[in-house]
Amino acid sequence: MPQGSWFCNDCKAGKRPRIKDILWVKWGRYRWWPAEVCLAKDVPNNILRMKHEVGEFPVQFFGSKDFVWTYQARVFPYMEGDTHNIEKMALIEAAERFKELQSEKEMRQLQEDRKIHKKPPPYKHIKVNKPIGKVQIITADLSEVPRCNCKASDENPCGVDSECINRMLLYECHPQVCAAGERCQNQTFTKRQYTVVEIFRTLSRGWGLRSVSDIKKGAFVSEYVGEVIDEEECRARIKYDRIIDAGPKGNQARFMNHSCQPNCETQKWTVNGDTRVGLFALQDIPKGVELTFNYNLECLGNGKTACKCGAPNCSGFLGVRPKPPAEKIKEGKKRGAMKKKSKQEVTKEREDECFSCGDGGQIVSCKKPGCPKVYHADCLNLAKRPAGRWECPWHQCDICSREAVSFCEMCPSSFCKAHLDGMLFISKLDGKLSCSEHDPCGPDPLEPGEIREYVPGFLLFTLSFYFC
Repeated sequence: MPQGSWFCNDCKAGKRPRIKDILWVKWGRYRWWPAEVCLAKDVPNNILRMKHEVGEFPVQFFGSKDFVWTYQARVFPYMEGDTHNIEKMALIEAAERFKELQSEKEMRQLQEDRKIHKKPPPYKHIKVNKPIGKVQIITADLSEVPRCNCKASDENPCGVDSECINRMLLYECHPQVCAAGERCQNQTFTKRQYTVVEIFRTLSRGWGLRSVSDIKKGAFVSEYVGEVIDEEECRARIKYDRIIDAGPKGNQARFMNHSCQPNCETQKWTVNGDTRVGLFALQDIPKGVELTFNYNLECLGNGKTACKCGAPNCSGFLGVRPKPPAEKIKEGKKRGAMKKKSKQEVTKEREDECFSCGDGGQIVSCKKPGCPKVYHADCLNLAKRPAGRWECPWHQCDICSREAVSFCEMCPSSFCKAHLDGMLFISKLDGKLSCSEHDPCGPDPLEPGEIREYVPGFLLFTLSFYFC
């Protein structure tokens, strides 16, 4: 038997709501509303006596303070920033309660970490990139190193605010070539003039990196150091000439987490003829704030990794472009309304893949005007191709086969007015309707019952930078 507090794998992975979690809940004909998962002892007796199924749990709505029983298919997690530009008292109350619970979780996490003396995952610390295989570190001849026009007598020779041509072109000055000599301020990679940072344990994203002192906008934070892998090794991962892998060997920069609204960025600089990757501050960063940058990952295949950065413009998944700010969306709508359409929108008459399974091949198309859906006869359990004016299942209610008034945009499920209630959910991220078999909170639906969690350790060991 497990000792002390114990959580099953589903709870650890976030597949099941837990006590004191803040959720968006859909109940009856009411719209999505924030609620908190309750302990049974805090629920009134009349609610406890209500009939409910195995797997249902009680929640209390913010604002009205009402209690109801609900289940997993009708909820999705509340995230920081969900009350942006909303003045309703219940949503403000939900945001305050969410922050309060987050603080409690952080405190418990810190106490557990101190109790069991957790340390960051092991890796070999190196100061400079280490070439692997046939890769060679390029060293330029001094005659080939670009010279700037800065002088030692300048106020800030080769500094951030100077007119140093090398700095503008992301070239680092060479100590034996630059006329500014020892006063040159554009040798941060060579001299390893990093900002002082510390590794710390985050609440939900594993280990992270934060500043020990205030950092000015544009300041050099750290170089991203790791193993430089040759093309033969690289071909097994992604087709680029060279990549830096900071998994087994690297420096503290390997612990920097992803954010859809980062405070740092990567820049590729040329140092003594070789390409190096540096992390620079995008804004003034106060002491103690976590340092983040956008991984700009490219998602291959159908799998997606949930993003937990908590930014207001979070895309929900790594590799998906962050949402634009609300102000830009409003400006875009205003401009679009003022412009007259010069061309009619061209829509695709027929889709190429089966709407049921997503594969191509021998397909039958719906004959209802305006419907682009196509299917495999096998997916519809049809013995032969339908003849005449055939309409696909998207237009008939799944329960009574009457004419459907609303449908899931992810699959052929559809419902008439009598059976619509509680069958479809509005996605909070993209506004699309989806049935209970799909994730109601994401631009790319997950498979039924599937949850892809953000695993910080995995990303830290696989994140790579590419030289094109």
